[in-house]
Amino acid sequence: MKLKLTLLFFIIACRVVAQHHLPVVKANSNKAKFHEGNMAVYNWYIDPAVKTDVFTSGKLTRVTNFVFKTDIDSISFKLKPGQQKDFIVLLNGRDSCLTRIQSPELKNYSASANAFHDTVAFKINKYNTNYVPVVINGTDSILLNFDTGATDVCIISESLKNKIKAKLKLYNTPYAISIGSKDFKSKIYDITTVGHEVDGLLGWDIFDGMVVELDYDKQKMIIHSAMPKHLTKDKGYEKFNITYIRNKPFIESNISQGSVTSKSLFFFDLGYQRAAMLDNDVLVNAKFPVEKTQVIKKVIMHGSRGNEIPVITAALQDLQIGKFRLKNVPAQIMIEGKPLPGTNVHYLGSDILKRFNTVLDFQHNAIYLKPNSYYNAAFADQAKDGA
Repeated sequence: MKLKLTLLFFIIACRVVAQHHLPVVKANSNKAKFHEGNMAVYNWYIDPAVKTDVFTSGKLTRVTNFVFKTDIDSISFKLKPGQQKDFIVLLNGRDSCLTRIQSPELKNYSASANAFHDTVAFKINKYNTNYVPVVINGTDSILLNFDTGATDVCIISESLKNKIKAKLKLYNTPYAISIGSKDFKSKIYDITTVGHEVDGLLGWDIFDGMVVELDYDKQKMIIHSAMPKHLTKDKGYEKFNITYIRNKPFIESNISQGSVTSKSLFFFDLGYQRAAMLDNDVLVNAKFPVEKTQVIKKVIMHGSRGNEIPVITAALQDLQIGKFRLKNVPAQIMIEGKPLPGTNVHYLGSDILKRFNTVLDFQHNAIYLKPNSYYNAAFADQAKDGA
C-alpha cells in the first residue's frame, strides 16, 4: 500500500513539475485567437473550468506556424502533422489554464493488405448538387451530397425524423456508414440546410488517406486504397497541389479582367452549387477591376443574424485553372462580409467543378482535373447576350 501511495505521489509530482516547465502566456480577457500561418484565424475562449482545453487543427501536410494571441500577450508554435504541444494561459494573473494545440495524424491506405477499388453511383442533379447513396447504421438508406467543405456526416432534421429508424446519439457517437461495399465510421450531426434533393452531407475526411475518383460522364465514384496506374498515365489530367485551410482543400487559380490578372487560392467546394464566389478583400488588395465586369444580377442574402448581405453576380472575363480557361464565368461577389470568415480566399463551386472528371488524392494531397462532357455547358447564371 505504501509503495502504491509513493508511486501515486511521484506521478502527481512529475505532472506538477512538467506544468511548471510549460511556456506561459498571459491574458486579461477570456477571448483569444489562434492564427494558422497567415491563412486563417480561429476564435478561442479561455475557460479555467476545463481541465485541458484542446485546439485541434485541420489536416496539416507540413510544419505549420501557429500563433496564439490574447489581449496582452502571444506565443508561437511550429506544429508537425500528428504533433501536440501544451502551454499555460494565465488568466487575470491567478487562473492557470492548461491548453493544448494538436494536429491529426496523416493517413495513407496505399500499403493496406486488402487493396480496394470500390465503385459507387455518383450523380449530379439539375441544381448542381452531386449525391451518392449511403446506408446509415446498416439499415437506413439516404442520399448525401459529397461535400469537400464538410467533415463527418450531417443529416437534415427532416430526414433524421422520417428516414432514420434508430434514434441516433448525435455529435459524439461514431456510427457505421456504408458506401458501396465499404464500411466507414463517422459521427453524425444535424443540419438545417443542404442542397436540393439530398438528405445531408458526406464529408471529405471520410476518405482521408484514400484516393477518390469522380467520373461525371459515367456517373460513378470510385474509392481507391491507392492511386491506380492508369490514372497517373492519363495525360488528359492536370495535377494541382492541395493547400488545406480550416480543414478544407484549396487549389491555386487565376482570374482576369482586361489587363489585370490575379492569382489566388480557391476553395474546391463540391457543396457550393454556383460557379464561383469571390472575396471582396482579396479583390481590393489585388486592385482587381470589379467595376469593369458585366453585372448579371444583384440580390440580397440574409446572414445567420438576419442581417442583409448584398451580393452581386458578375461575369468574369477569364477564370484559368491550370491550363484550362473558362470565359464569362458568373461569380458571386459579397460586398459585405466574407465567404469564409477569418480567411481571404475565393470559392470554386459545382457549376465549374462538374466540368472536370476529378481525382482527389488524399494520400499525396493533390487534385487531378480532366475536362468532360459538361465542359462547354452553359452556366446556371449565364449572362444574356446584349445585356
